[in-house]
Amino acid sequence: MTEVFISEKGSELWEKTIAFAENCSWRAGTELARLMRDEAFHGFERVFTAVEGGNIAGFCTLTEKDELPPGSPYTPFIGFIFVDESFRGRRISEQMIRKAVSYAGENGFDKVYLMSGEVGLYEKYGFTKIGDFGTIYGDTDQLFFIDVPEDVLQ
Repeated sequence: MTEVFISEKGSELWEKTIAFAENCSWRAGTELARLMRDEAFHGFERVFTAVEGGNIAGFCTLTEKDELPPGSPYTPFIGFIFVDESFRGRRISEQMIRKAVSYAGENGFDKVYLMSGEVGLYEKYGFTKIGDFGTIYGDTDQLFFIDVPEDVLQ
């Protein structure tokens, strides 16, 4: 059974998540590991870690900003969604997203956003596409949102 935890700075899971991210097959994992080491998560921002059978299966984040230019009115964002290849097909991404959305609701947010180039993936988790937006990297990605369920809102 997969469980999704909020990784806390200084905990064993925090350190294991850094090592996992740094060595995962996705090149963005090294950037997440760097951000975690540099203590770049503040306030409500969190790293979520999926664990199955004592092994890390994946991670995602909930942060104030993502790849939209400064001044964007959208917040918070789920990002860095990754599931190790050996754990794919078990809906672990969905479990991490649900945990992050619930956490956002507990912190007073009624919507959660996500930027992605994937077509048709996040809609199956309940996200709605807002449109295509230019990013700080000079390319274009899709912006999605999901409403936080009423029973989670604080």
